Amino acid sequence: MASTDNVPRARTATVVISLSRVVLGVCVLAVLGYTYVIGIHTDGANPFNYFGYFTNLTSLLTALMFIAVGAGGLSGLRPTHSLNAARAALVACMIIVGVIYNTLIPGTGSAPAWVSAILHIVFPAAVLLDWALVGDRWPLPWRSLWIALPYPLTWLAVVLARGVTDGWVPYGFLLPSHGMAWKLAHVGGLLAALLVAAVIVWALSRVRGVPGFVAAHATPSGQSDTAMPVSAGRNAQDLLK
Repeated sequence: MASTDNVPRARTATVVISLSRVVLGVCVLAVLGYTYVIGIHTDGANPFNYFGYFTNLTSLLTALMFIAVGAGGLSGLRPTHSLNAARAALVACMIIVGVIYNTLIPGTGSAPAWVSAILHIVFPAAVLLDWALVGDRWPLPWRSLWIALPYPLTWLAVVLARGVTDGWVPYGFLLPSHGMAWKLAHVGGLLAALLVAAVIVWALSRVRGVPGFVAAHATPSGQSDTAMPVSAGRNAQDLLK
């Protein structure tokens, strides 16, 4: 049993982490909105083009996820299994956003430097550290590794279809003029990198996290796929499994 002194301290940690997630998510949404507005005069107002970029769309989805998880934490709810799996897939995708941009295409974006720094360095690093250090996530079975694929595959299918139909692609390596072999090689490399990132995320889901980062509070619900409160009488370490 956790001592009664640890419960308020752990609850405070939960509130701080949850608020930080909400604030970070809102800030990223604000950055995306700002960048979209200032780019209208050069790139047009088509949101499908703006969010056709993997960085922008993935940052949008991850920011919304952060807000949802943070709001749940403030309400005393541990993420559901479904939300946990979706969050893991987005963490893997954010790793790709940070790694690919900073190793293969640094400085190629048209956004202000500080925007690129937030979306390609600060946010991916924060997302990964949050997943690794805060233990309020469920261990993911290896058989569910495929969950990391549907979103990026859907994105690829849409942008490749647009490249053929209206000629717009977000990145040069996806241009139809490169030929199928070129595109398949690059797409295969990106998917392989994504699977490596997913393996890292799935492995980290088994790490307890930093002790005391997340508190136990409220009462268990007994339902496996709903937002689940956690008992105040349970040791805080149980949340870090």
